[in-house]
Amino acid sequence: MSASYDTTMPLITQVEYQAFQDAYDFFNAALFDGGLPQLLVTLQRRGRSYGYFAAERFTGRREAGAVHELALNPDGFTDRSDEAILSTLVHEQVHVWQHTCGIPPRRGYHDRQWGAKMREVGLHPSDTGLPGGKQTGQHMSHYIVPDGAYAQAYTRLCATGFTLHWQSLADEGQRRTKRASKTKYTCPGCGLNAWAKPAAHLTCGDCAAALIEDVV
Repeated sequence: MSASYDTTMPLITQVEYQAFQDAYDFFNAALFDGGLPQLLVTLQRRGRSYGYFAAERFTGRREAGAVHELALNPDGFTDRSDEAILSTLVHEQVHVWQHTCGIPPRRGYHDRQWGAKMREVGLHPSDTGLPGGKQTGQHMSHYIVPDGAYAQAYTRLCATGFTLHWQSLADEGQRRTKRASKTKYTCPGCGLNAWAKPAAHLTCGDCAAALIEDVV
């Protein structure tokens, strides 16, 4: 017997990819003065990375020239908020900005120019994704600056009714492993969020308050 599918669902590909196109355009205008070029946003499962930027990855079959790729990993959407997922989009948009408007570093390296632009758009570079991490290096993450440019822009985007709809399916074993390896902590003063191993002792650098472990 063949499986039955709901044929009345909306056009999933169009809805989800249009959401990322809309987000790219929104943050391009809000954080980069509209200076970033159009490119192809793709969903790619690539290792343990949340996303990547690849210059001139696509060439036209009919049009002349080449365009860049900005890829997001749907495996990294699971158990993350839309705000966190879209912060990865903006992280990669900073790479687009540096490639087109700045001085590109060697492949995969996150240098001081990239880090300065990250802070300008409201994402603080950190190799651990937490306050106090290294701000440059080959493998980098970030955390969202409370009330920074990105946080404010995301609030405006969210107010329009924007939402993402789909993520990779994770089995319960994967979810348990993820929960065991990374726990969310929140500052009771400013609302700063951070992720670390269970029972970690974290302090907010701005409020000097101990971060509270979120209980799931």
